[in-house]
Amino acid sequence: MHIELKEGKRYYSIGEVAKAFNVNASLIRFWDKEFDILKPKKNAKGNRMFTPEDVKNLQLIYHLVKERGFTLDGARTHLKEGQKKTLDKYEIISKLETVKAQLLNIKNQL
Repeated sequence: MHIELKEGKRYYSIGEVAKAFNVNASLIRFWDKEFDILKPKKNAKGNRMFTPEDVKNLQLIYHLVKERGFTLDGARTHLKEGQKKTLDKYEIISKLETVKAQLLNIKNQL
């Protein structure tokens, strides 16, 4: 899944992240509680602010749960057991999807 977020920002609000993933903010909050790899910063009001690293982890969780159909327990154990292997596969898939989007864009311009 390719998401559109502004580059160069240090922190993204939960609304920006939810809109980029096309899910409700409540789902992002729920995943924050369920997965230990997510560590968003919280400001004085308690609003969650996600770093680019957190967004990458959210992409991985989204891929496992929504695209591959893992349960939350299954995704949690999968991340704990073979995180490096999972990250490598996800990065390859992500790069291929980016190349596909660029090729489709070129095709539409012809």
